[in-house]
Amino acid sequence: MKLTLRRPIVFFDLETTGTNISHDRIVEISIVKVMPDGTEIVKTRRVNPEMPIPAEATEIHHITDDDVRNEPTFRQIAKSLAQLFVGCDIAGFNSNRFDIPLLDQEFQRADVDFDFSKARFIDVQTIFHKKEPRTLVAAYRFYCGKNLEDAHSASADTMATYEVLKAQLERYDDLPCDVEALSEFASQSRNVDFVGRLVYDDQKREVINFGKYKGRLAEEVLRNDPGYYAWIMQGDFTKNTKDVFTRIKLRMSK
Repeated sequence: MKLTLRRPIVFFDLETTGTNISHDRIVEISIVKVMPDGTEIVKTRRVNPEMPIPAEATEIHHITDDDVRNEPTFRQIAKSLAQLFVGCDIAGFNSNRFDIPLLDQEFQRADVDFDFSKARFIDVQTIFHKKEPRTLVAAYRFYCGKNLEDAHSASADTMATYEVLKAQLERYDDLPCDVEALSEFASQSRNVDFVGRLVYDDQKREVINFGKYKGRLAEEVLRNDPGYYAWIMQGDFTKNTKDVFTRIKLRMSK
């Protein structure tokens, strides 16, 4: 089967200074934008993270401070980058848990209001884990019969992710080929926010998924503990998580 597209889909991968979604920054982003007619637009851009790249991160992606010293900051490219995603669905490898929330945090930091809710997400890693639990390197070898050269470079990882999805569609007859159904199949969670601080219950109500109130309805906690909202706003949470709590609080006041 071939991937059925009703609108463009963007495959993307980030290389970053670390794995802390709230604080770490992008040092490289690669995009493969696939149009409904099959045309592919490929772009890779290194980014000055405006902070030192830790040695342990450089060991993984081989990008050093010197490599990005003269590159633009994310704020300088944010608006043009956002335009590449407008009107598109989004795919990646472990993207729902890491790349998308970190990219969202970077957009927020750069004062670019990009609405991810209009996109469908396909996390190719989730499909792989449901079918053949492995890493991207193994997925590429398993589905495409190739070794992934230059793993942990954003451009290599992005193109490999796209090729893996195409190979998955060829291999599994029961795998849907349209983006909406694939997005549903590739979803492992019922997250309300990107990082899963809140999740939906069976009645589509927001439930807190961490800390002392884990398992409690968010509305119930916000109603009974007036200081909880302020604690969230002042705490080390992503802006997306804070926005979700704010939305719930505003809804309660109507």
